[in-house]
Amino acid sequence: MRDQPDAFAPRTPRKGFYETASITLIAGVLALGCTVTDRAPPERTRQDASARPAPASGEFAVSQSDEPVRKRWVEHMALERRPVAGRVDEEGSKGSRDAPSARTQTAAPLGKALVAGQSVKHSTRARRRAQRPDVWRAAELPDRERYAAFEANGVKRVSEHPVSTFSIDVDTGAYANVRRFLRGGRLPPRHAVRVEEFINYFDYGYEGPRDQGVPFAVHTAIAPAPWGKNRHLLRIGIKGLELNHDEIPPANLVFLIDVSGSMEAANKLQLLKPALQGLARRLRPEDSVAIVVYAGASGVVLEPTAGGHLGRIGSALAALTAGGSTNGGSGIRLAYKVARSAFKPGGINRIILATDGDFNVGTRRIDALEDLVRREREGGVSLTTLGFGAGNYNEPLMERLANLGNGNYAYIDSLHEANKVLGHQMAGTLATIAKDVKIQIEFNPAVVSEYRLIGYENRALAREDFGNDKVDAGEIGAGHRMTALYELVFAGSGGERSPPLRYGGKRPEAAFGSELGYLKLRYKDPGGDISRLLSWALDKGGVLGSLGAADPDFRFAAAVAGFGQWLRGEAEIGGFGPVEIEALGRGALASDVQGYRREFLSLVSTAATLQGESTQAHKVRKAVELSQRTQ
Repeated sequence: MRDQPDAFAPRTPRKGFYETASITLIAGVLALGCTVTDRAPPERTRQDASARPAPASGEFAVSQSDEPVRKRWVEHMALERRPVAGRVDEEGSKGSRDAPSARTQTAAPLGKALVAGQSVKHSTRARRRAQRPDVWRAAELPDRERYAAFEANGVKRVSEHPVSTFSIDVDTGAYANVRRFLRGGRLPPRHAVRVEEFINYFDYGYEGPRDQGVPFAVHTAIAPAPWGKNRHLLRIGIKGLELNHDEIPPANLVFLIDVSGSMEAANKLQLLKPALQGLARRLRPEDSVAIVVYAGASGVVLEPTAGGHLGRIGSALAALTAGGSTNGGSGIRLAYKVARSAFKPGGINRIILATDGDFNVGTRRIDALEDLVRREREGGVSLTTLGFGAGNYNEPLMERLANLGNGNYAYIDSLHEANKVLGHQMAGTLATIAKDVKIQIEFNPAVVSEYRLIGYENRALAREDFGNDKVDAGEIGAGHRMTALYELVFAGSGGERSPPLRYGGKRPEAAFGSELGYLKLRYKDPGGDISRLLSWALDKGGVLGSLGAADPDFRFAAAVAGFGQWLRGEAEIGGFGPVEIEALGRGALASDVQGYRREFLSLVSTAATLQGESTQAHKVRKAVELSQRTQ
């Protein structure tokens, strides 16, 4: 017990007080002690990178004759960008706005979507979960971390909703953030799990484009799903054009760094500084970097400096210290001003925002901040966000600012992750090869009766948005890969989960033979405003007879998708749990040169252990509550 001054010494208690207090204290300790278990972080295998195995047969890549993509890509990047009317000045005054983005149209207002930990209580699914003390009973957050609430995509009948449309997403922040929770000995909040970011964290060995007119290759494969009878998985994979270091256009980078008091922890600013120093060492003399910091106020620590001056850049980073409150809006406006002062026409102009997202003073109007990022995006300055730390992490704001800024969002939980994002994947982090990429599939009701898109809930687009070039969508960076999974039920298989409509009419004739769907993709060149359309027919004849016949990358992606859905407590995967997930993943390790897949297996095992502990803790708490009510 902590020593107290005599003036505050407790008075002599009444008879029986100590006995009652002791019983209550012991019960409380038992309840809390079962909630969190310290757990050592899983070891990571670190090996030198080597070539990945070629994709198995059954996948196909885009092959479309056009001018060589490298030449056309460089020409677009070399074009002078014209000034955009209504750009925001350093005081944040408003100018003309672009058309509202699809994300703005489809998502709920950010302020209303923020939740801490648990899901909305009054839905049917939530009532079912409340009766089951399992993975959804994650440790309650005593802090101020915030996550955007959403429900997983439901099953769609093709006869009623034949078309599915969404924007691509190459973000990976949710996986690294959940890894932080599991390593810390507690299950993540349900809404911290975005399954598509789990899937996209891993490399599945897709081949890149064969120097044709499209800056990426598209691969598809279909095999039985590991959960549910008569269900199949359709995998759509995209791999962006790889660029050599000398092929990346000159870069104008502004490091915007949160140095407020909330960034003082060892897993925040002290982790960020060596990560940015590593990125600075990869810069070329033709690149430039500036450093802007913000706390209660904002300022320029390093004016735009040529990449060859490593000593000056390193000294500026090393001198950073944390303290004060957070005025993020002021810092972002100053960063854009610095970026415009060193603007490189035809080059890369990007702000890299590193923060825990705790914008607690200054510009509190999130809408105004989003408008600023959106307008500056149209002026040629993009925004990437890097999330750090725990306790007050504001993930929805980090992800949304990156989406609006034509950038990507990552969470940095270790120096190894920082080297992955800012080192190995630097070209993709900085250089965009295709923007506003949208995917649309029309399923043939004669072949497919039901479908479900796994993940991408906050990337959904209206059907008419696919052909609207004013609607914003996702970007693909150099070397980026993107994977989407659909769960399918074939017509007549008996695997349907929703009954047919009474007045639905007869099943249509198979007018297109064995086509199960028609895949369309739209994208714009980095400097273009008009989208290009690609399309393919998906044939049922390419469906594999068993999951074991699929390549290891397909099977591992299925395991990762299953883990994400299990953490979210989605009923669609039935009894497919940690044992089955780990077995499927262990049989699909492939080369695993970086050790990420083995680490995944360790996280599955940790989550399974925590689930059991969470269940036991729930039972203890219920017993204590019952005992208190009966006294």
